[in-house]
Amino acid sequence: MNQNGKLMSAMMFSGIIVLSGGCTLNKMVKLAKKQETVVTPNPLEVHADQVKFNLAATLPPKMLKKKTTYTANVDYKYADKKQNVGTVVFDAAEFPNAKKEQPKKNQDFTFPYADDMKRGELVMQGVAAKGKKSKTTPEMVLAPGIITTSRLYKEPQLVAYSETGYTTEPEFEPTNVAFFFPQGSAQLQTSETRSKRGKFLDAFIAEKNVTKTVTVTGTHSPEGAERVNSRLSENRAEAIQKYYRNKMRNYNYQNAADSVEFVLKPIIQDWAQLRDTLAATDVLTEEQESQVLAIIDGGGEFEEQEDQLHRLPFYNKLLKQVYPKLRTAQTEILTLTPKKPDSEISVLARQMAEGRADTNNLLNDKEILHAATLTPDLEEKGAIYMAAMKQYGNDSWKPHNDFAAVQLEMAKKANDQTRRQQLADEALNHLQIAVKMQETAEIYNNMAVAYTMKGNREQAMQALNKAAGMTGGEQVTKMINAAKGVNQIKAAQYSEAVATLSQAGDSAVVLYNRGLAQILAGQADAAMSTLTEAASRAGNDGDLYYLMAIAAARSRNESAVMTNLQQAIRNNSDLRARVLEDLEFRAFSNSDTFRNAIR
Repeated sequence: MNQNGKLMSAMMFSGIIVLSGGCTLNKMVKLAKKQETVVTPNPLEVHADQVKFNLAATLPPKMLKKKTTYTANVDYKYADKKQNVGTVVFDAAEFPNAKKEQPKKNQDFTFPYADDMKRGELVMQGVAAKGKKSKTTPEMVLAPGIITTSRLYKEPQLVAYSETGYTTEPEFEPTNVAFFFPQGSAQLQTSETRSKRGKFLDAFIAEKNVTKTVTVTGTHSPEGAERVNSRLSENRAEAIQKYYRNKMRNYNYQNAADSVEFVLKPIIQDWAQLRDTLAATDVLTEEQESQVLAIIDGGGEFEEQEDQLHRLPFYNKLLKQVYPKLRTAQTEILTLTPKKPDSEISVLARQMAEGRADTNNLLNDKEILHAATLTPDLEEKGAIYMAAMKQYGNDSWKPHNDFAAVQLEMAKKANDQTRRQQLADEALNHLQIAVKMQETAEIYNNMAVAYTMKGNREQAMQALNKAAGMTGGEQVTKMINAAKGVNQIKAAQYSEAVATLSQAGDSAVVLYNRGLAQILAGQADAAMSTLTEAASRAGNDGDLYYLMAIAAARSRNESAVMTNLQQAIRNNSDLRARVLEDLEFRAFSNSDTFRNAIR
């Protein structure tokens, strides 16, 4: 064969190979129409800002030829954009029995969610290849879009103010005066009534303080002359009562004297006062004090113990320098603490906030914090807390925390994002000052709110975890759980969120978020019950009824779906557009009932 003949033969052989390869790929593409693909879940769902799904692909028998591959390219198409998701590769070498058996692949995929992905399509396009040759199948739609129910949470952003420590309830302040008596006597001496203690009580009674009770505790020392008189303690208490009543008559208490309750407490044969007196005096050495305590703590009859004390070599010290302190009538007077009316507190707080001359100390630390609670105006609240910081901010974390709470409240109402961030930053500055003074659940709760506003979920969760580990009031604990539960929803920890939100109180927002967590945890019936309770507190919340419609849809309760959609749109007509594109309602969207419900 000449050279030209050889060349012609080679070209014919190559053409046969090309035709053979092309024929193979054409057959594969044709058979690809029979491939089976199952996407779970379908439609797709977003959880924790990620879209995760499983793709099970099955090829028909005889489709995968020897030395070929079939690659399924998976993409998500939305808003004129395309997100590459991944590939499923079938290599003929992995499936030697592909002529008789169906090649199968099961693969998990994940891609990040973007805000405009809700409406879109998960698509797949196959590529059959042999050597360097390939042929593409038509694009196949696998899933219609993404369900975004997990993103319907409501940020509670509940700020925690400190406990003011102020109460409008009556409070009584104790005043204590002690009178001493001679050994074995209940006669109140003139030297006692003219002493500093006597003059103090005289002046106190003269002021006509509003007095609730006067408790007089009569005592005695344990030596013989005292202990043999069983009424000595009682008589001493009665002597002080008589003296007090005479003074009240002198100062013309009139009917007010009848409202004062006198309580007499005689103490007989008791070692507690001796023990307390020894702890407060240095008359005895440590060794001597130990000997006395060993006797009175050793048990036995009172007289026997006193006899043991009498035999101590330093008993004379006890008798002359310790025992006289035990022959008393201790008087505790409970008087009503005078309080300013709220109207006066508000006026004085305003003066302090305005920085008028000589306005320092018009209110104490508790009163000025209370003053801030008397106004709903956030600007005025903030000014009062500023005055509190100026007056008491070096000694207390409370004004800094509460001022930060006001800034966060204002940030929630701010329409401008830049202004909202500025307020959150200012709040954080004061919270950092407060936390250096004292770490509290209130401070860390507010830090979590500020970090949430700034979009820093990790730091928000860290702050919440710190807050949760501290002892706070009941309301603060509920606030912390309300925020923590929402963060658990964001992290796709739905069962945990249900448990946390169950400990967050029963406000409408908390119940809404708990109902959402229950839906996402597969508890649609429980969610409907929770959301119904929420509706009793916020009957005009369209979002709430919308969520109830989703719970009903997941329970296949068509009647409840329509009723709640109607109520949702009635309260918020903007929800109509959301309903039309929400794949939660795809099973009902073609019915006339559905169309009438959202009309």
